[in-house]
Amino acid sequence: MTPAFSLSVLGTAILLIVVLISKLRVHPFLSLMAASLLVGVGTGMPPTAMVAAFEKGMGGTLGFLAGVIGLGSILGKLLEESGGARRIATTLLDVLGEKNASWAMMLVGFIAGIPVFFEVGFVLLIPLIYVVARQARINMLFLGAPLATSLMVVHCILPPHPAATAITGMLNADIGKVIVYGLIVGLPTAVIAGPVWVRFMCSRQAPEGQQQFLAERSEATVDDKASPGFGITLATVLLPLALMVGKTLSVTLLAKESAAYEWVSFFGNPLIALALSVCFAYWSLGLRRGLAMGDLLNLTHRCFPPLAGILLIIGAGGAFNDILVGSGIGKVLADVLSQSQLNPIILAWLIAGLMHFAVGSATVAMISAAGMVLPVLGQHPEYNREILVIAIGAGAIGWTHITDSAFWVVKEYLGISLSEAIKKFTGATVLASFTALGCTLLLANFV
Repeated sequence: MTPAFSLSVLGTAILLIVVLISKLRVHPFLSLMAASLLVGVGTGMPPTAMVAAFEKGMGGTLGFLAGVIGLGSILGKLLEESGGARRIATTLLDVLGEKNASWAMMLVGFIAGIPVFFEVGFVLLIPLIYVVARQARINMLFLGAPLATSLMVVHCILPPHPAATAITGMLNADIGKVIVYGLIVGLPTAVIAGPVWVRFMCSRQAPEGQQQFLAERSEATVDDKASPGFGITLATVLLPLALMVGKTLSVTLLAKESAAYEWVSFFGNPLIALALSVCFAYWSLGLRRGLAMGDLLNLTHRCFPPLAGILLIIGAGGAFNDILVGSGIGKVLADVLSQSQLNPIILAWLIAGLMHFAVGSATVAMISAAGMVLPVLGQHPEYNREILVIAIGAGAIGWTHITDSAFWVVKEYLGISLSEAIKKFTGATVLASFTALGCTLLLANFV
């Protein structure tokens, strides 16, 4: 099997994923299964070896992630149902004032977006945008674009979000370092592609017809009286990040043979860190506000059904990666990419960006890109794995357009035209992607 033939099989498999998802509207899980089968058959893998590789890849990926994603979902649901996300938003707006409302919404997206999915975070906070836009007569896009872009940045580069956590595990990167690097890269990215972008691209003054649009949404009222306090909410959101980063810091501060190192490593494991955070959130966002354990049980039950699709997509992505390795395409791809003069950070960013543009799913784009980058790491262990995780996430931020459900959520809730959404929101994600790439390249010089 020649390298040219191997790469042609891989290219056909990628094209199949794109066509099935974007044109034929086939679920990404089934599309990745079909691509895995195509690679196996095309490279002459024995049928039993294909099945074994698929099972191993899916099981190995989900074995690490299933519990993490489930616990993260509970944490996000508690933040949503308790009103904690709104409390963070209203507090920041009060502190920064309506004059800096776009900055406030960017910070809200960055903080509140840590434990919640993009769509959940945006829909959860849109009532606040309606209230501020109505009272101050500010263009909703002036507020909504920074919020949406910030949520997208966090969604793609910061664990414990599923895709970011998944590729961290796939590339065997240190999750604490990924979080630190993600914060370093993500915050300036959110600033430049959020408040700075809208200052030059969007009018602050409410456009004609906006007040009528808001008047039709009479449900857009925000009541914080029963919400938890800002401090306790912020502590709940940041607790899992602090525990995971603490594990990374302990490597340089504690002796590996010591009991203290063992316990810090235990508490900093993503599964344990999120489990402890959920226990704390049960109290801080639930029991402390008068909820009973039965209420928390019902809330927890509602967290899990929406996760099925995400888990299956990530699992199928892991299976696709194992098929690439088992078929020998992974080694061929590693040889070809190793001979390329392209910086591996730019390469990882480019693959993720092209995949997101084509299939409309940041999760699929990141999982696919990690599978193509992973073989290169086998031959070049000197490459910084954490930086490559951030690079893949940076690529997946961009080109959020009509093939992505996030695009339509933003367009419809802000009541803007298709062309306006493409210019202002898609444009913001493209700027965010390039900004994140630049920050990642700069950071790579120091780590």
